Amino acid sequence: MPKIRINIVLFLLLLLSSASFFAQEKIPTKEEITLLAKEANKYMKTGNFEKSLVKSRIALHYAITVKDDNLIASIYNTIAANFDELTEFDKAFFYYKKGLFYAKRTNNSELKNWLYNNLGNIYCFDKKQYEKGIVCYKKSLEYSQKTNDFAQIVFTKLNITWAYFDIGRFDEGYPYLVYINKYHKKYGDESTIVALNMLNGMYNSYKNNTEKANYFFQNAIKHGMEGNEKSDLSFSHLEYSKFLLKNRAFQKAYENLTLYNSITAELNYEEKLKKTNVAGINLEIDRYKREIDNIETKYKTKQNLLIEKQNKNRKISIIVISLLLLIIILFYFLFQNTRLKQNNKLKDLQSKIQENIINASINGQELERKKIASFLHDNISALLSSAGLHLNVFTSQNLLPPQEILKTKAILEEAHDKVRDLSHELMPTLLARFGLLYALEDLCEKNSNSVIEFKYSSSVSTKTRYNEEFEMKIYFIVSELLNNITKHSQANSAKVTIQENNNLLQIHVYDNGKGFDPAHFHILEGFGLNQIQARINNLKGGISIDSKQHYGTSIYIILPITAK
Repeated sequence: MPKIRINIVLFLLLLLSSASFFAQEKIPTKEEITLLAKEANKYMKTGNFEKSLVKSRIALHYAITVKDDNLIASIYNTIAANFDELTEFDKAFFYYKKGLFYAKRTNNSELKNWLYNNLGNIYCFDKKQYEKGIVCYKKSLEYSQKTNDFAQIVFTKLNITWAYFDIGRFDEGYPYLVYINKYHKKYGDESTIVALNMLNGMYNSYKNNTEKANYFFQNAIKHGMEGNEKSDLSFSHLEYSKFLLKNRAFQKAYENLTLYNSITAELNYEEKLKKTNVAGINLEIDRYKREIDNIETKYKTKQNLLIEKQNKNRKISIIVISLLLLIIILFYFLFQNTRLKQNNKLKDLQSKIQENIINASINGQELERKKIASFLHDNISALLSSAGLHLNVFTSQNLLPPQEILKTKAILEEAHDKVRDLSHELMPTLLARFGLLYALEDLCEKNSNSVIEFKYSSSVSTKTRYNEEFEMKIYFIVSELLNNITKHSQANSAKVTIQENNNLLQIHVYDNGKGFDPAHFHILEGFGLNQIQARINNLKGGISIDSKQHYGTSIYIILPITAK
């Protein structure tokens, strides 16, 4: 810590010293400015975004000084790319457009190609404005064709294909795919091989060429696992799962969807981690944006101020330096306060990331439970019932059917019962048919036994229905609370109370068990109260826990009602 403090003071002294003599600074040549811009770009490519942004700002200052539109546009592109990597897409979009403004003043087709392509990426993948994105990609394609940059042509056509396929316009995207398939081996890049195989899989799935689609999707996943294109690999799993679901390969579809969710969560976490690793620059990001924007408009004013500073006498300089030293001392204390705030913000961010991961996992599990339950009930159960019906007809027509037939009939009935029970466990029939309140009443009755009695009370009619997803989430929250009471509380009595008030659903779950310390509930293992808390936060609700050891537990939940 002392070392950090000394470094901060030395840095500020250096900053003050450079500010005092900035008026005497020599303006670099274009070659030197270009070298500075290349250093900024190099830092960006190696992930050192803070240094890249600082270098870019200095380079931009000098590029505007020498009025080089080509350099200005290139530096704005680097600045935008930094924000793009930091997932600050609005800021990236702003600077790409600013760079394009200056690039249009030049004959640099290569730079225009980059900027239009980058704008197309943001329109399609971040803003989901595909029409605008495709226009930008086609503009990018025009400039890459002007320079005969075949590698860039292949890359841009791949982006256009993906954009069209993403919105289901396969026939419009197909001519671009034909071109890529023809020239990718000669001009393509290994980094796009995963996306190319995925796009071929998507098109063949659209054309119902099952074998070809399966081959390309598996090829995409194979290359994705061998390389570093995690994002393309995750999309390959997603599109493959859609194809498998379409062809009723439900188990493999579920496996690929799970892999997509897992890789996507990992990528989201890496993005969040990347942003937290440069927390210092992110905290100043808006101020930094304003400073860049003001460079152009305030340059002449700054030059005049620097000339005036040259004419000031030494006494004024001494007074200014004294004041600045005082500011350094004040800044030191402010820095300590800011550092503390940053640490708190970082903890909040980590907590939010964890909560988002939990909610994504929970939502995925609930969706899969619903799909699997529906498949078991509507398909497997129906098939077993049909087989049993045929056996019943056979046995009724034969007075003494073979013993094997009778055993087969018994096995089918047992299998039917087990499939039905599993389907009901995954997604209770009462919940789907009669709604949340009826299902909760039944849940309390089913959980009651000779050891513990669950009472149910509601001021809301059991016929009341809410949004299907809302009912499912509430049902599993209450179910998990009842499971916790049964497993851990050692209670002999518990009660669930439901009320509606001002469009809010109020749930009170009480037990007379051994209780626990709520301050330490977050360290409990398993799918405990911390996961329930994440679910409730996702529903924009609140939870209050009142518990003392040996005095039972009361849990109050308030949720905004989502109507049917």
